[in-house]
Formats: sequence, C-alpha cells, structure tokens
Amino acid sequence: MSALPKPFCVDSDLVKSLHFDLSETQSRMSLRDPDALLLKYTKLMMGCLLFNPTPARIAMIGLGGGSLVKFCYRHLPDAVIEVAENNPRVLALRDEFKIPPDDARLAIHLADGAEFLRHPRFRHALDLVMLDAYDPSGIPEHLCTQGFYNDCRRTLKPGGVVVVNLFRGVPDYDSYIERIRAAFDGCLLTVIDHKCSNDIVFAWADPLVDQHLVAQTRPAEIARPVWSQLASVMQKTREAWQERQTAP
Repeated sequence: MSALPKPFCVDSDLVKSLHFDLSETQSRMSLRDPDALLLKYTKLMMGCLLFNPTPARIAMIGLGGGSLVKFCYRHLPDAVIEVAENNPRVLALRDEFKIPPDDARLAIHLADGAEFLRHPRFRHALDLVMLDAYDPSGIPEHLCTQGFYNDCRRTLKPGGVVVVNLFRGVPDYDSYIERIRAAFDGCLLTVIDHKCSNDIVFAWADPLVDQHLVAQTRPAEIARPVWSQLASVMQKTREAWQERQTAP
C-alpha cells in the first residue's frame, strides 16, 4: 500500500476534484449534480453508446472519483457494472464522491485491472469495457501491453466495444495505438478533440452494427436528458466515424 499514490480532494463552492498532484485532475464532480460528467474526456468516452445504446454488462478499469460509474449506473438502468480499482486509498473516497453502494447492479472490487479482466466469468461476456486507469506516472505499464489488449478483446461479446482514455502526451502513444489495432484486427476508431489533451479510442469485436454511428438523430434508447449532455461529443464521434469510412 505504501507504494501506491495517495489521492486528495480539492473543494470549491460548486466542485469537488480528485488529484494525485495539483498538476493533473483525475476526476471532477459537481456538488449540485454529482452524476453529471464534467470533464470532456469522460463525455467523449460515452460515445460508446453509438456503438451500443443498451450495454447489458459493463466492466471498468479505474474508479477515480467514479464519474463514469455514476453516469452509467444512473442512465443505463438495465446494465450490470463491475469496476476494478487497485488503490484502497481511492476506494476510501467513495462516499465523498457520492458513488452508490454495491448492489445487484454494481460491484466495485479492490483488484488489479489486468487480473480482473482475465477472470473466466468475463470471457466473451461483456458488451462494454472502459479503460481509464492512470497514476501520477501515466498508464500502469501492465495495462497497456499487447497481452492486456488481447485479453480485453477476449472479454467481448460479438459487437462488444472497448473504450480507452489515452492521454495524447504519453511517450508510447503510437505504440499503444498499434497494440490496440493488432488486438482488434484493425477495428478501432480514434476520436481526437484538440480542446482537451485526451484522445478516446474505441475498439470492437465484429460484427459491428453502425446504424447509430451513421444516423444523425438521437437513438431512441438514449433518454433526451442524457442526449442533451452528450450531443456535441456524439457528433464528434460520428464525424470521426465518417472520416474513417471514407479514408483511402
């Protein structure tokens, strides 16, 4: 435990933030609306709903302040969500960030993310895997190896999607992209937003139904209040998809 970074919170009148140091914000929560997504990259990650608006079984690596967990728990009421977080000091802040208690739909485990995904119960069982695991030095090395991305692929049902939060400044960025590409036989989409420093990579297991990536209307499965929060990033995901489809 002594080797794990110690997180701390910074509070203002409207927002609570999670940090390992003051140079980076790990998570941010509105005190008025704790389930809202405030950081742009978290909204971009929810572009996964254009691949599958109703994921039934979700696994997440990295808890942080629980922004993605809370959003999915609230707005995907039929989804069962399991989360792996390896830092007990982060887990200890769960109540501060208004993360719901475990129940029939939610289980948060103190576990290493790579070992967690290798569990037999996940093999070909998941609709969505969300990777957002960072410490002060970046992505833990064992969570960006070729073997790890191969394991992610093996967890997916046909049509399942892996979503990766990839900080654009990491030295091995191109290598990580190529490893994801290799694990998923080239089935990936990178969404870049130059207004933030994180790119979001979607990778999927064939066959992929792209009707919501092509259509310009709100998928009926996504409630209007959710869509209003995500409409701009959904459009960015669709634009990236169109560019991928027309690339030589």
